[in-house]
Order: sequence, then structure tokens, then C-alpha cells
Amino acid sequence: MAKRRVGANRAAGRRTRRLVAVGISAVVVAAGAVVTPQAFAGTASGSSATSSGSFFQRLRERFAQNDGQAGGGNAAGCSDVELVFARGTGEPQGLGIVGRPLAQALGGELSGRTVGSFAVVYDAASNQRSAGPGATNMTEHIEQVAQSCPETQFVIGGYSQGATVTDIAIGIRGVGTQGKAIPADLRSRVAAVVVYGNPLGIRRQTIAQAAPEFAGKAIEFCNNGDPVCGGGNNFAAHLAYNRNGTVGRGAEFAAGKIG
Repeated sequence: MAKRRVGANRAAGRRTRRLVAVGISAVVVAAGAVVTPQAFAGTASGSSATSSGSFFQRLRERFAQNDGQAGGGNAAGCSDVELVFARGTGEPQGLGIVGRPLAQALGGELSGRTVGSFAVVYDAASNQRSAGPGATNMTEHIEQVAQSCPETQFVIGGYSQGATVTDIAIGIRGVGTQGKAIPADLRSRVAAVVVYGNPLGIRRQTIAQAAPEFAGKAIEFCNNGDPVCGGGNNFAAHLAYNRNGTVGRGAEFAAGKIG
């Protein structure tokens, strides 16, 4: 009996240690959203869109039936407006905790138009080196859709590292790893830029200053105390964008820019 009790106690201890390890991993992933100036030091490298091959294959299939119709008006299956959004560090692939409600709010603001969305495909890695490849994916998606859908207007943006993805895509240099920027001839198709917790703020810059071409199209939200964009020390402020009203304000701003 004593041996069985000892064995049971050891098994329980192993289960407890596993649970603790899982909890620590979850905290590390959450903390990965914090971006420090050091995270951007010396990060110049080549870039390629993560998993872009499979995405572009799906995109070509989606628009294959519309080839040759780009001369006038939107082809069938094209939305009037498309939100292209990059999630924050550590979030699973998708629009993320800010992008999802933003897409819904934008659809509500533009109830008379069709509104689509695309989640930028990138790693959202904690070392921040995935921002450049994310920008490349954002840009190449816009290029592909713009070719097949000549009347579609774009709202682009991101949260936390996703804001850096957006910065690189609109041509701001030195904010992360290298990535492909939206070509000059397509920038007029970007009606609005909406970002949350933009690490550009650590450099005491705004999109209006760093990318004047987008000054009138861009809105940036940085909560008081947010360490990622404002140099504060309240990490909870960085996690509050999806519930403090700024999502609705961002959607309203973007809708007002749609021609």
C-alpha cells in the first residue's frame, strides 16, 4: 500500500509540473506582444511571404473565372472594400483580437457596400523579425486583388507587430526587417490606414511624419500607458484596444475615407 501511495504522489507531481510549464509558456506568448526598441536593432534581412505560395494558389483559383474582365467595373466575386489586417505578436493566424471586431464594425459602417477581409499571413514571432515578411504578404495580396478587382478599395492596418507590418508596407524604413512596400501606382487604392499600439511611437514618430503620403488617410491609436507605442509601463493598456471603443472609432474613420 505504501509503495502505491508513493507512486501516485510521484505521478501527481509530474502532472503538476506539466501544468506549470504550460502556464509559463502561455505567459511568455502573451508577453511576446511587448516590443522594445532593442527588438528592432540590427534586423535587416531578406524577406518572403510566409505560406504565400498556398495563399496565392487559392487566390488565383478564386479569381480565375474573372480573367480578362478587369477593364471596367468590379468583376464578380469582388468586394467594394477589403480590410487587410495584420494581427499582433503571439496571436494565432487570423485577424486577431483587434482585427476581427474591426472587420465587423467596418461592415456595419458600410452597410450599403460589400466588405471583405484578409488576415495577413505571417509568423507574428516574438523576436519581431517576421514583420518584413508580413509586409510582403500584405503588399502581394493587395497587388493580386487589385489586378482582379479594379474597383476594390483597401483599408489596411494592424495591431502591435501588425502595425509594424503596415508601416513597412506603406514604405516606412528602419522599423523592422525588410519587406516589400505597396507600389506607388496602387497607393491611391488604399483608402485608409488604421493601426493600434504602433511601435513606431517608441521612436516618437507617427505615420503622418514618417509617410506623409498617407498622412490624411491614417489614424493611430495608442492608449495611455501602453509600453509598445507610448513608452508607458502598463501592459494592460496594450491589450485593451478591442474593448475601449477605439475599434469603432477606427472603423468610422476608415468608412469616412471610402470614395
